[in-house]
Amino acid sequence: MKILFISDIHGKITNLKYIDDLIIKENFDKIVVLGDLYYSGFIENYDEINPKLVKDLLMKYSDKIICLKGNCDSLVDIKTTDLPISDLALIHVDNIDMYLTHGDVYNIENSSKFKNCILIYGHKHYPFIEKKNDMLYINVGSLSLPRNGSKCSYMIYENKTFTIYDMSGSIINSLSIK
Repeated sequence: MKILFISDIHGKITNLKYIDDLIIKENFDKIVVLGDLYYSGFIENYDEINPKLVKDLLMKYSDKIICLKGNCDSLVDIKTTDLPISDLALIHVDNIDMYLTHGDVYNIENSSKFKNCILIYGHKHYPFIEKKNDMLYINVGSLSLPRNGSKCSYMIYENKTFTIYDMSGSIINSLSIK
């Protein structure tokens, strides 16, 4: 199974064309959106903000999307999006349990409810892959608003390998599980 993970779009359209082209090229089985879909807050360049275009892209692939609620996703956002949006999801792929969430509640600092699995999230706006005790923590970063000197990023899972990429397609981090 081939899965695309994106997070923290915040209504920003800058990288949507790249992601749309990637989805078409790679023919993903699933697309996981880890929250913060539309709300942009106080961003300097409002010309880059268009929640309708973000929604249109998500709906274009609605048959493949698993969507999580972010801390900036309001009830209005959720009601106007014709996608099921949840706080936490579990997918079991290649005999691996992957818990999906936005990251504002469950994350590397708060994960005592999880055992021997992978927790995949966004929220922090910078990517990392870290093993700690019996857990693997993966933050896919932000598609639109990177922090801590990182670049805009996304992740692809395929054949027990997690690979985080920047928008030029360069690998930021990768980990294979055997």
